[in-house]
Amino acid sequence: MQEYYKILGVNENATDAEIDAQYVKLKEKYSRERFYEGEIGNEAARNLTKLETAYAELKQNRGNTVNENGTSANFSDVENLIKNGNLNDAQSRLDDVSDRNAEWHYLQSVVFYKKNWMNESKKQLEIALNMDPHNQKYSDAYTKLKQKISFSENQFRSGNAQGDNYSGEERQMGGSGANDCLSFCATWCCMNLLCNMCCR
Repeated sequence: MQEYYKILGVNENATDAEIDAQYVKLKEKYSRERFYEGEIGNEAARNLTKLETAYAELKQNRGNTVNENGTSANFSDVENLIKNGNLNDAQSRLDDVSDRNAEWHYLQSVVFYKKNWMNESKKQLEIALNMDPHNQKYSDAYTKLKQKISFSENQFRSGNAQGDNYSGEERQMGGSGANDCLSFCATWCCMNLLCNMCCR
């Protein structure tokens, strides 16, 4: 548990409000930096995942089950918003919840999935499974998501691998299309020459 406090940059005597404030601050920082090029972006993405896990564990350990408005989290509203395609409203509701339990991360994963952010969706599902490893719903969703990502990657690789079947020399010289064009031009010139000969 001490490691989680360290990730958030607060001590064990920090109040819930201080933990919440630090979480929001770091999340904004890492969320912005994860889109940077190279290792900076990769490190920010890793830190964001660690931050989410640490925050969720601390809130769960402290028995905090209310959102920032002081009311119980109502995930059924979020589920309905997602089903109706209101992803922005669903995200807004999720952002208002300070008790980031396993169900919260699962629903965040669904929102990311609907936005076609597969890697982000996978990270959130991994957090949900880490917090509730025996949840069959999370497990099934994670298996299906991994299969989809794997399928997409295989399609991408096979699409790159197929391409044309011409040699490197053909590609360098313009490929089969250039050869076809030259052949057509030669045939047209021969026919034009024969026509001119016949008409004289």
